[in-house]
Amino acid sequence: MLKGSKVGLRARHEDDIPILEAELHDDVVTTSRALGRPWRPITPGSKDSQFAVDDKEQRDIAFSVVELDGGTLAGVASLWGVDDHNRSAHVGLGLRPSARGKGYGSDVVAVLCHYGFVVRGLRRLQVETLSDNAAMLRSAERNGFVREGVLRSSVWVMGEFLDQVLLGLLVQDWQPARKS
Repeated sequence: MLKGSKVGLRARHEDDIPILEAELHDDVVTTSRALGRPWRPITPGSKDSQFAVDDKEQRDIAFSVVELDGGTLAGVASLWGVDDHNRSAHVGLGLRPSARGKGYGSDVVAVLCHYGFVVRGLRRLQVETLSDNAAMLRSAERNGFVREGVLRSSVWVMGEFLDQVLLGLLVQDWQPARKS
């Protein structure tokens, strides 16, 4: 398990999937905003679940987020679109409603940075998020990500086009969190 100050990132367990489907996927608005594609229902137990993990897949690294204090499942995190040639990847996360507002997002981003830069040897991490996603913008910027641009009206979500903010962090600009 990779550990931050508040959360740990571990492999996805089979019993995580129904919880994540019920609390993250079945929230139509939040899922539509996060995925950038239309929501659709998924049959319980389906291998088509966005939370099912293919351990052979090398470009998308999925984690379950757990609270260090007690081990409660808090959400999901990923490095996706890992490009070994250009040594870059995208950062993503989603927290269960009960885990939001506790500072877990910033901690998850910090742990993903450690994983990407130290464990995987990447040079660049990138975040794309909706311009009104204050929590993700704050989590990324607290970890040193810099706003690089706005993709105007680039994402269709629930009946309207929304702006997307692009943030990047280079390994030489990364300041790992100090542990005492």
